[in-house]
Amino acid sequence: MATISEPSTTANTHNSNDIAVESASSSPPPSSPVSERGSFTSPTLSRSGSFVGSSKDEDWEGVAQVDRLTLFDLLDNLALPTLALNQRIEKWNRTLQTQSETFKKQGKFVKETYDKQKERVFKKRDVEIEKLRARYGKNVNQLMKRWQDQKTVTLREKLSFCVGVSNIFISGYLLGGYPHLMHWWYTLQMAYFMPIRFYTYHKRGYHYFLADLCYFVNVLLLLSIWVFPNSRRLFISAYCLSYGNNAWAIAMWRNSMVFHSLDKITSLFIHLMPPVVLHSIVHQDAMQGKMYALERMRQEGGFNLFEMIGWASIPYLFWQANYHFFITIRRADKIAAGRPTSFTWLRKSYSKTWIGKMVLSLPEALQEFAFMGIQYSYAVSTMLPVPLWFYSRPLSAAFVSILGLWSVYNGATFYSESLCYSHYIICR
Repeated sequence: MATISEPSTTANTHNSNDIAVESASSSPPPSSPVSERGSFTSPTLSRSGSFVGSSKDEDWEGVAQVDRLTLFDLLDNLALPTLALNQRIEKWNRTLQTQSETFKKQGKFVKETYDKQKERVFKKRDVEIEKLRARYGKNVNQLMKRWQDQKTVTLREKLSFCVGVSNIFISGYLLGGYPHLMHWWYTLQMAYFMPIRFYTYHKRGYHYFLADLCYFVNVLLLLSIWVFPNSRRLFISAYCLSYGNNAWAIAMWRNSMVFHSLDKITSLFIHLMPPVVLHSIVHQDAMQGKMYALERMRQEGGFNLFEMIGWASIPYLFWQANYHFFITIRRADKIAAGRPTSFTWLRKSYSKTWIGKMVLSLPEALQEFAFMGIQYSYAVSTMLPVPLWFYSRPLSAAFVSILGLWSVYNGATFYSESLCYSHYIICR
């Protein structure tokens, strides 16, 4: 009987212990006296081995915290990976921005270095150019100083005198004995006189005169001789303008045979030589077998007066339009600043004549057009007797001779006035 009662006693003991443990765990941990006696419960009497070595209070606190979790806490936990990704992206952006700023600084440094090197090279080049320009200007000044020296002036005048006199002799000799060489002699003189005229006029600021009609007529004649010998219209245009406006300019512009002045000899050559050369071509058969335009005119018939004036007006109007656009309009500021042209020279020279007063009485905007109209009318009037020169050898020879004598008279007037002035200065 004693052995049977032990299990019940033991069972009662276990039940009492379990009740004590439950009552202890159900009481508040901080104020319960049962929790302060740790030896009240034995580890061997616990129901689960997972709580071995841990406090029952801590386990219940964790359960309580899990019970307090809300939906927002779960959403926050879900947002943690996105937040980490955003932080990583921001870090990459900062890195890229830093690299970009570094590249910009390097590019700016490279550009500044390039600009400095470029400026240094250009500055060095400009310095070299300035040195060359100064050296060239110095040489030109020395040359001009020597050129203006009294001895040099005397030598230059002697050379010009020799050239002028030799030109007269050679031209007369070829015209009488070898007329087939006259166009060669004319071309050679053009190659000699024109570069000198261009240089001297450009140096003195007279280079707008190089666009005048007389130079254009010489170009037409050269084209007719060497480039278009078959063109009848070009040949008759060059002939009419040479015997017309160009020849009569000897009287209008007072071209004179002053041998010691290269400038005056050149001006006389430009106006006198084209009629002389054309006289040899038309009336002396200087280019027989070469000037096909003249042979066609003799075979097919020549031009009458109206046809001559009409065909000559085409290149004239072409020249006039280009002169007005490129000189009068495009260079208006320089002309207003004092750069001389043929119009300004004629307006000043003929200001006291009736035609000059008539032009100057017009509004300034119309004076240029009035001058162009008068100039064309003058050119047409000088071409009226051209058929006489073209179809008659004696009349052509007489006209060319009168032109030469007129230039001699102008030269004599120049020499007499110069000698009188020099004598007056000496006597004072």
